[in-house]
Amino acid sequence: MKTSTMKSPSDRLPIKRDLTLAYALSLIAALIMTVASVAGLLYQTVLYPAGEALYSLIATDTINLVVGLPILLGSMWLARRGKLIGLLCWPGALVYVLYIYITNAIGVPFGVLFPLHLILVALSAYTTIGLVASIEGESLRRRLTGAVPERLAGGILFGVSFLYLLVEVSQIITALTGQTPVGASEISHWIADWVALCPTWLIGGFLLWRRDPLGYVAGAGLLLLASILFIGLIPVIVFTALYTALPIDVGGIVELLVMGLVCFVPFGLFVRGIVRS
Repeated sequence: MKTSTMKSPSDRLPIKRDLTLAYALSLIAALIMTVASVAGLLYQTVLYPAGEALYSLIATDTINLVVGLPILLGSMWLARRGKLIGLLCWPGALVYVLYIYITNAIGVPFGVLFPLHLILVALSAYTTIGLVASIEGESLRRRLTGAVPERLAGGILFGVSFLYLLVEVSQIITALTGQTPVGASEISHWIADWVALCPTWLIGGFLLWRRDPLGYVAGAGLLLLASILFIGLIPVIVFTALYTALPIDVGGIVELLVMGLVCFVPFGLFVRGIVRS
């Protein structure tokens, strides 16, 4: 008598090892992220510095709960159901957590939230590394070659990161030569951009352009990450301007919207190719 073994939906994914640990660590990160963001919103004047930075942090906590957290949990849920798009967006959601909490760990004054921010940085960084290393890149490359816009997506990621670095180099040189005072918030964003954000865009875009297996592993998540960050900065700018009685930077908002769409369009094409494959 023959017996059949039932496979879970996630067994259809191109992975080399079990993802149980990645699921567990990501769920812990999601829980800590929820606690940190809710605490920031409820006790904002106690935990955050006063002034313009306060409103920026409040807006960021709101975006974390409304956008970042659902994308992280949704990616995990889809991956658990055997959906490739969920598996490939999952690392991008983790890098979003890494980026946000590097800036918070450096830019927010030391206090009770600092251990949570530090744990989130470590959890998201090591979980991303483990998750990416668990995906079978060569199998994924064979599956997606020709189905996704490798050159377009890779070129955009590389170009965006290169331009981003040029702008920040200009800002840093201007601050140094003009002896302009620089706040902790700006410094934290520069550090996070140079350590976590731009290198992943630059390397991921280059590898995707070359049709390297690792480029296919990282491509969708990095495009999603870029779209979230650019478009997510718009409500931060608007919210901060409204509550500080400053004029809204319309030009900056238009630039962010354009950059977000530039990244979101190839992400949509990437998703379509993944689904069709």
